[in-house]
Amino acid sequence: MDSHGLTHQKEQDDVISPKPVTLSKYSNRVELKTLLERSDRGARLAGKRVVIGGWVKSSRAVKKDSPPPPPSLAVPPPSSTTKSNVSCTEIIQSKMNIFKKLFDVLSGGGKTYPIFDKPEIAGQKATSSPEYIIYFLISDGSSVSSLQVVVDSAMSNVPVTQLMSLGTCIVAEGVLRQPLAASAKHVIELETEKLLHIGTVDPEKYPLSKKQLPLHLLRDFSHFRPRTTTVGSVTRVHSALTLASHTFFQSNGFQYVQVPVITTTGFGEMFRVTTLLGDKTDDKDEKKKHDGFSIDTVKAAIKEKSRLIDHLKRSDSNREALAAAIHDLKKTTDLAAQLEKKQKPKAVTLIKPEKFDVSKDFFGCDTYLTVSGRFHLESYASSLGKVYTFGPRFTAEKIDNARHLAEMWNVEAEMAFSELDDAMDCADEFFKFLCKYLLENLHEDMKFISKRVDKTVTTRLEATASNSLLRFSYTEAISLLQKATTRTFETKPEWGFALTEEHLSYLTDEICKGSVIIIHSYPKEVKPFYIRLNDDKKTVAAFDLVVPKVGVVISGSQNEERFELLDARIRELGSTPREKYEWYLDLRRHGTVKHSGISLRMEHMLLFATGLPDIKDAIPFPRSWGKANN
Repeated sequence: MDSHGLTHQKEQDDVISPKPVTLSKYSNRVELKTLLERSDRGARLAGKRVVIGGWVKSSRAVKKDSPPPPPSLAVPPPSSTTKSNVSCTEIIQSKMNIFKKLFDVLSGGGKTYPIFDKPEIAGQKATSSPEYIIYFLISDGSSVSSLQVVVDSAMSNVPVTQLMSLGTCIVAEGVLRQPLAASAKHVIELETEKLLHIGTVDPEKYPLSKKQLPLHLLRDFSHFRPRTTTVGSVTRVHSALTLASHTFFQSNGFQYVQVPVITTTGFGEMFRVTTLLGDKTDDKDEKKKHDGFSIDTVKAAIKEKSRLIDHLKRSDSNREALAAAIHDLKKTTDLAAQLEKKQKPKAVTLIKPEKFDVSKDFFGCDTYLTVSGRFHLESYASSLGKVYTFGPRFTAEKIDNARHLAEMWNVEAEMAFSELDDAMDCADEFFKFLCKYLLENLHEDMKFISKRVDKTVTTRLEATASNSLLRFSYTEAISLLQKATTRTFETKPEWGFALTEEHLSYLTDEICKGSVIIIHSYPKEVKPFYIRLNDDKKTVAAFDLVVPKVGVVISGSQNEERFELLDARIRELGSTPREKYEWYLDLRRHGTVKHSGISLRMEHMLLFATGLPDIKDAIPFPRSWGKANN
C-alpha cells in the first residue's frame, strides 16, 4: 500500500475508533498537536476532560448578562443585636481582603496569581467589576494550530485587560466541546472549569503586539520571537531537518562522531581563542574579594533583601519586622559601597596578536574556533569507514548580508574508500531525502509556510524530490555564463576565479529554469589546499550543490590522500606553520586511503525549505558581524 493509501486508512481508523487523549510526557497536560492534528481535528474528542497549557495568541471578551436578583428567602433578616457586630468586624475584615488582592494586582508585574472560585458571600455573588466570557486562542508550540479556550473572568483575580494580553501564559482544566456558535471557525474548543496557572505580561514592556511584526524587527527580541506563529513553524521545520539528517546517515550505516569546536588547524578568517586579553589572572582574586567578602555576593544579597522588603510590605507582617529588614538592607548597601571604594580600577591593556606569548595561553598554542569538522572526521573515517557529525562552525569574515552568519550549523560526513562521484551521489540523495521528509512529516507547518512566507515552497520541494539534479563542471559553467547575452554581470565570469552569487543565481534561475544543480571540478586556486588534485593538475575534486535564490547548500570534495602532494600544498601556504598539520599528514603516512565527504549548511537548507529571505531568521540566536544580542 502506498503512502497515500496508508494515510487514508489511518484517517478511516480515527473515525471508527478515535485515538485516546494522551498526556504530554514529563508534563501533566495534553499537547495541542494531539488534539488538533487528528484527521477529525478533535471533533470526536468532545466531552473529554483535559488540561492544556500555552500562551495567548489573541483574545476577545463578551460581557455576561446581568443575573436576576437572588431570592429574598436566602438569608433571614438579622436581629438588631447582631447588626452592629457584623458592621463593625466581619464587614471590615472582608473588605481588607479585597484591598490586599487589589494591591497585589496593581503591583504584580508578571506575577503568577492565585486562583479562586466564583466568590459568594452569604449566598449572594459579591458585587464587583463587570464579568466577561473570554475567548482565547492558545498555542503551546507543538503545532501551528491554536485551540480556542473559553474562560469565565470570575475564575481569576487578574484584571480582564491584563488576562487578555498577548503572551499571557495560561494552564486550564476543562472539557472539550464543539463550539456553540454555528458559524464558529473552530471544530473544537475547551470550556474551562478551573484555571491552574496564569503568567501575566507587562503590556507596556512586552515587545510583541497584536499587530504582526516583520521578521527583521523580531531579531531584536530573539528570546521572544519563537512565540510568533511564523518563527515557531520555522523552528519545527528546523527540528525536523535535524532529525531527518540523523535518520538518513544512521540508516545508511554512518557512525555519529563529535568533533571539537576549538581547533589548532583550519583555513580562512578564523576566530582566535585566547585568555591573554584583558586583566592579568593573578590580579583577579584581589580585585573581586576584599576582607573575605565578594562584591558579587554582597550585591546578590542586596537583591534578596530588597525582595524580602517588598514581600513584607504586601503581607501581614508587623512593622518591627519590616523596620529590621530595612535596617539590614541599609547595612548591606553600605558594605557594598565600601568594597567598591576599595576596588581601584586598573587600566586594561590589550595585547596585540603579534605580541602573544602563546606558551602562556590556556592551551599553550594558537587555537581557533573551527571552520569545518571534516578535518577531524577524516581520522575516524580512516578507522570506522563512514562517519558524520553535526555542530557549529565559525567564520570571522566581516560580511553582513542575507546569506552570511558568523556562526552556522553544519551536517558533515566523511567516507573512506570513496571518490568525488560517490560524494556527489551522497549529497544528491541526502538533499532529496530532506525534501521528502518535510513533505511527508510536516504537512501542517509546510501548509502554513506556503500561505504566510512562500506560496511556491511545496511545489519546489516536490519537484526537487522527484527530479534528477543537473551536474556540470566549473569549466562548463563559465562557458554558459560567458555566452549570456541578456545579462551584464558586475564581476565578469572568467576561468580561474570564484563564481559569485549573481553567477550562481543566473545559472539556477535563468539557464536551468529553477532547478537544483551540482557544479564540480573547480580550479585549485579557489578551493582549500587539502582537496585532491585532478589529473589535469589545474582543477581539484570539489563540488557545490546550488539551489535557486539561496546559493550553495552542500559543499563536498574528495580530499588528497597522497602524502607528497598534500605536503607540497601545505608548503605552498607559506605563512602557516607546517607543524600544525603533522597529525593530518600522519593519516597519509600510515594507512592512507581514498576518501571524500560533504558538508550541508543547515541554515541555508532551511532558507530553501521555507522561502525565508534572510538567514538571520533561520537560526534561533543569530551571530553576525557587529551583532550578538544575547
